[in-house]
Formats: sequence, C-alpha cells, structure tokens
Amino acid sequence: MATLSQWINRLLLTLCVGYLTITYPLVGHAENDGSGRSVILFIGDGFDDQHVTMGRNYLAGQAGMLSLDTLPERSAVQVETVSAGGQPLYVADSANTATTIASGVITNIGRVGTAPDDTDTLSIAERASAQGLRTGLVSTASVTDATPAAFVAHVEKRGCENPTIILGGERYGQTYSGCPQDATDNGGPGSIAEQIATSNIDVILGGGRQHFETKQSGSTKTVIDLATARGFSIVTSRKALFTTETNKPVLGLFADEHLPVKLRGTDNRTAEPPETSLLHSLHPYLGSVEQPAVMDCEPNPNFAQAPDLATLTEFAINRLSNPAGFFLMVESASIDKQSHKRNPCGSIGEIAQLEEALNVALQYAARHPDTLVIVTADHAQAAQIVPEPSLYNSITVPVYSPGKIARINTPEGGVMRVNYATNNFVSEEHTGAHVPLFANAPAGVELPPFMRQRDLHQLMVDYLNL
Repeated sequence: MATLSQWINRLLLTLCVGYLTITYPLVGHAENDGSGRSVILFIGDGFDDQHVTMGRNYLAGQAGMLSLDTLPERSAVQVETVSAGGQPLYVADSANTATTIASGVITNIGRVGTAPDDTDTLSIAERASAQGLRTGLVSTASVTDATPAAFVAHVEKRGCENPTIILGGERYGQTYSGCPQDATDNGGPGSIAEQIATSNIDVILGGGRQHFETKQSGSTKTVIDLATARGFSIVTSRKALFTTETNKPVLGLFADEHLPVKLRGTDNRTAEPPETSLLHSLHPYLGSVEQPAVMDCEPNPNFAQAPDLATLTEFAINRLSNPAGFFLMVESASIDKQSHKRNPCGSIGEIAQLEEALNVALQYAARHPDTLVIVTADHAQAAQIVPEPSLYNSITVPVYSPGKIARINTPEGGVMRVNYATNNFVSEEHTGAHVPLFANAPAGVELPPFMRQRDLHQLMVDYLNL
C-alpha cells in the first residue's frame, strides 16, 4: 500500500496537472505566458554512436551524412541510474532514463514516472499541459511501453501496462508481482493504459491496442471505453487517423503490440554465431572457422500494416501546432528492440524512420523558428561495428567473435559486420556508454558540450518557460 506521503504527492499531482479534465475532459487549454515556443524531442531508443554510425554507413554511405548530422548543436549526454539502495548503476533501461528525461529525477531501473521512494514525478508533458501548451506522444512501440509511458504515467514497474497485469500474474512465461499498490482496486492511479486514457495529452499515437482492449478491474468496460468517455477519439488505421474529429484529442492504436519495422535481414535472418571445426575444439589455435554468410537488408512485408513514423509525426505536429506552442515526444523505439533481437537490419530500418520523421520536424521548424528540435537516445545498446574481415585474418589461428555477428551488404558496395556479445541469452542487453544529442539552434539555445539527462530535462523546461 502507498504511504501517506505518496497519497499526498499523487493528490498534488492530480490538482496540478489534472484540473483541465474535471469539467472539460481533454478539451481546451489554460493560458500560458505567450512565448509560442515548441519542443519536438526525438528519442531513438538505444540510438548510441554505434547505431548512429550503422545507420549512416547503410543509409548515406561512409562519406555521406544523415539529416541529424546537419544539426548545428551537439552534446554528449551522461546516463544516470541508481539501485534501490541508492548506489550508482552504470547500465540503464528505458524506463528510468525516460523518467529522467521527462522529469529530471534519477531513479531505479524499471520505474516509470516514479522516484526511488515511489513518489510520483512530474513530467514535462504534464507541466506543459497544465500551463496551456498542447502535448503529444508518438512511438513505434506500444504507447504503454516505457519511454512514452514515462511522460504521462506513474507506476512502480514498467510492465504494469493494463488493468490485469498490474495486479500480478504471468508475464513472458514468468511469475510477475505487478504493481498492486498502483492499481485502482487499491486506490492507485491505475495501469499505464488507464492513466493514458485519463490523461491530458492531446495526441498519443503508436501500438499497444491489446492493453486498451483489456477490461477495467471489476467492470465490463475496457480501457478504450474509459478513454472514449474521457473525450479521446480512438483510431486504429491510417485512414481513420486523417478523418478523426479535429476538436478532440486522439489516441491512435495501430497494432496489438509494437509497430512493424521497415527492414529485415535476408529471409528474416538475424546475427548468427560463427561455426568452428571439430579440430578447433581440441585447441584454440587449431582448426578453422566459418563466418555467417553475408546478408542483405530487405523490405519487411508487414511494414505497410501501420502508418510509418513520419506520417504519425506529421499528423501530431499539424494537430498540436498553435500560437501558444506545444511539446511533442517522438520515439523511434525499435532501434533498441531489434538490437535486443540481434537484428541489425531491423535497427537500420528504424533509423531510416527516425530520419524521415526528423525531416518532417525540421521542415516545420524552418517555418516556425521558435521550435527546438532535439535528437537523442535514452541509453546505449549492444550492437558493435567490428572489422570485416578481422584484422587478424592473415594469421593461421582461427579468430572470431565469441558472440553472434551479421555481415550486411551495404548499398555502396561494402560489407558491414555487426557484433552482438553482451550475453548468451535470447535477448541482448543495454550497454553503459553516454549517448549523443543533436539539436537545431533556435534563438537563445546553445548546448554545453556535455550534460546529463536531468540537464536535458531542465533545458527543455527552460526553453518552454514552464
């Protein structure tokens, strides 16, 4: 059960950012200071320097440039995480890093919009909405996933995505304790889906339909019913997106879980382990090694099932644009998700989507010079570009990666070798490097060469005069 201080914190948060829904759910905005400034924040999940370079090599060529390379402001961003006991951890997850970017609070792995003591944090989206700015969240993941959730929801564990699982049960074949203290059954704010459904966000687009089709606890009504009652237009197709009512907030759910990726490896191949000869098992200097065959990145036939990220971003910007300004977070989520699966082509296709969406934002910023556009990552990921062939290829000793590798034909005629070796499990792990940040340069913005994710939060808050 939540402590007295947690109840007070939640009450204050509700009074601060939820008052707009008391009489007129999700319609209309309070007056702000009239600055007219906007922030479009792109989070490439897992989009570290290795992935930036992977994307550049494949999409633009070694001598080419991505659109983000043309942005004049650059910084390195330190990722900070703490254990439950308060000690520093050097590798983060998306939940705690997105919470820090959203609220400026350093927290534990897995927490969404909550501090280590389980009190709720106040996100930039909630602050902006309370001050009269329009707000939006766009993701190629489920909208209940860690990154978008951190800007709108408050739960102890990122997995508490719907009213069923928040009470505990089985998740990914494992027993899951859930977040019972956050459930509406116990007087809490509810699951991530329920908190989204009752939020003041004007535009929420991505996947995760299954979590909203779940029935509310003790009710015959679903979370979609809750969102509809609170004023949202629910859309599930590209066609419906562009025919939705313009005076209502929009909740777009275009897939049961995450949106399909743009590219895949030849015949759906991912990274594979090198094969060594029987003689090599007798001694590491003997025998031979056979590397995985080179693959191509090919179009994913399932990609057209949902709107692409550029389309979702353009819709969100058009819906949010107004003289008072807005805040929009756009997540290219499957850079990370495909890296977990050791699928570099999936990650590259997602980087291509980020680039396309970024171009939409930059075109808007060119017409609206008080728009700050930022591209960054939440944490580093497992993919690593390694020599092709090995620098030790000329010696007689078999040299190969202890992990799994993919050898990819690039459009400019090279072969790029990508290595995954963080563990021997079915899913790769994040890594602990700092992440890059790219930004345009509207008047008054000059980035320090180094900052922390909490500094990034403050930079956006200051720019919007929140």
